[in-house]
Amino acid sequence: MPGLSETLSRLAAARANATQMPIPDSDRLADIANFGSDPGNLRARHYIPAGFKAGAPLVVVLHGCTQNAAGYDHGSGWSTLADRHGFALLYPEQRPANNPNRCFNWFAADDIARDQGETLSIRQMIAHMIADYHIDPTRVFVNGLSAGGAMTMVMLATYPELFAGGAVIAGLPYGTATSVGAALQRMRGSGLPEQAALAQLARDAAPTPLRWPRLSVWHGTTDQTVAPDNMEAIVAQWAAVQGISLDDAQHDHVNGQERRRWIGPRGAVQIEAYSIAGLGHGTPIDPVGEGACGAAMPFMLPAGICSTRHIAASWGIADGVGRNVEPRRAPPPPRVAARPTAHVSVAKTISDALRAAGLMR
Repeated sequence: MPGLSETLSRLAAARANATQMPIPDSDRLADIANFGSDPGNLRARHYIPAGFKAGAPLVVVLHGCTQNAAGYDHGSGWSTLADRHGFALLYPEQRPANNPNRCFNWFAADDIARDQGETLSIRQMIAHMIADYHIDPTRVFVNGLSAGGAMTMVMLATYPELFAGGAVIAGLPYGTATSVGAALQRMRGSGLPEQAALAQLARDAAPTPLRWPRLSVWHGTTDQTVAPDNMEAIVAQWAAVQGISLDDAQHDHVNGQERRRWIGPRGAVQIEAYSIAGLGHGTPIDPVGEGACGAAMPFMLPAGICSTRHIAASWGIADGVGRNVEPRRAPPPPRVAARPTAHVSVAKTISDALRAAGLMR
């Protein structure tokens, strides 16, 4: 597990690299104006494929730190997949005025509560898309990377009735950080609550829904920015609110990568978790393989598996790719245990690094 100073250094390096990120040749997204009161001061962008028909699904995509909507779309291949399958895309985009590193503020109390801040802005964008494009309101999905993955968990917890499914890539569980210091500790995998406390955080975020959204979780095994312990915490949080035992995981492989699945009381897969061997911090893509998707760029990492297509297939809005080995039973991963939280200095050097990393306004 990286130390605090190392974590700060990596985040500051990401900030420095932001200006070097390639700009796609063409921006396929269009802006949405006047979608609501926008208390979170977010930009709204969207993509409607040719031949789009009323009643189609909507996929909400939340970019990571140092990224923007157009770059993430180019790297992940979401709009290309939308062209093939006819669903609409919504891309909320963070403004540098809110966060200098373009991170969604997943650790700010005013931005992660139902009907407040950035959370409400995204909710207003979705309502606008449903009304203007006659989206099927029962097929709205959300996914994101890193800070966008953490914000995905915020949206699933605060508006569970709105979404049919979600996907989190290298993200963090809901409600575990409401300060900069706590955010850094959780990113390192330190101080994550036990399962019961994780579940209570999600249950307290919104009225209990008739059905919790299904969830796909992806994480690289060598991620040094957001520790893989966060994937286990996300799975534990979502399993608990649905009354699913962590011990009941089904194990197999997809494109050579380990996958675990948990079946809900209705007999459908409610949670799946992909551990991508040797992958660092970023979205797994496959620009040249079977079912190719995406383009390699910072935080968009060739991994021989296309997370974009597999996520869409898990929601039933795209065709699947890849072969699985025979299912096998294996011991479940260790349950998330509480860890002591280390003291976070407020010295000037750390404050400067936090600002550079986009974790301090």
